[in-house]
Amino acid sequence: MLELQPEYLNKIANQLIIINSLLGGFSIAVMANLLITKSEGNIGAWLLKVSILAAAFFLITVFAMTKIVMMTTEGYPIDFETSELTFPKIVGFASFVLGIVSLCMLLGLSGWNKSRATGIFSTSVGVVTLVLILLNL
Repeated sequence: MLELQPEYLNKIANQLIIINSLLGGFSIAVMANLLITKSEGNIGAWLLKVSILAAAFFLITVFAMTKIVMMTTEGYPIDFETSELTFPKIVGFASFVLGIVSLCMLLGLSGWNKSRATGIFSTSVGVVTLVLILLNL
């Protein structure tokens, strides 16, 4: 695995905190909306489950990256080895990718609540979105 310098990792972690805070907030808002909306059938249940997963993954990333930012900021009061950044880095990046996958699944599933045609469209958009995001990571 590529070893990133703590200063560079600090900058990446700061950016991921901002991105994941926004995406996590969006996922929580969708989840709250789904909780108060009466939806019958499996699609509504899957939408709720996927939005819960997305919110959870984005929150995990925020806290993993916050630990990295704290440890790599000048003046951190506890001495640490660079290897101690490995676990939060792996957890943070993995949960970020899983959050993106969950959010794209949410996009893909959302149209099926309305009609077959809308479901096909939303699934297509979700798949294209996921592919383009993963190609740019």
